[in-house]
Amino acid sequence: MSKQNVELAHRWFEEVWNQRRLETIDEMASPDAIGEGQMHHGAPINVKQFREFARELQSAFPDFHLTIEDTISAGDRVVVRWHAAMTHEGTFMGVAPTGRKVSLTGITILRFLRGKIVQGWDNWDQLGLLAQIGAVPDRFAARAA
Repeated sequence: MSKQNVELAHRWFEEVWNQRRLETIDEMASPDAIGEGQMHHGAPINVKQFREFARELQSAFPDFHLTIEDTISAGDRVVVRWHAAMTHEGTFMGVAPTGRKVSLTGITILRFLRGKIVQGWDNWDQLGLLAQIGAVPDRFAARAA
């Protein structure tokens, strides 16, 4: 089962993120799947809310490309460490397009049941993204300059 879960996790990142095929979310995720850590702090989000988050991110960063760096599988879970590169070409969280290049990293844990994603936890550099597009001060970069 772990090999199938790893294959589905890799397919998720390739199709949903790199190919921007949001319709495949319904194929790979259970209708009652929940996610935590995408952009909403606090309560988990459902599949519909995840789709809206993905659409907003892909609209603001149309060249978004994610590379899987590491994959670890145990039981019903797959952990993926990834890197994403993109350009800020659309409004994101109220910030007008800047044309700035963005690079960030993250870790995603996916839980599977009967061949579908039922839960996902994301921990990614949201503050770094906001700093790179100028939404918040990047004090560390200012010191290094």
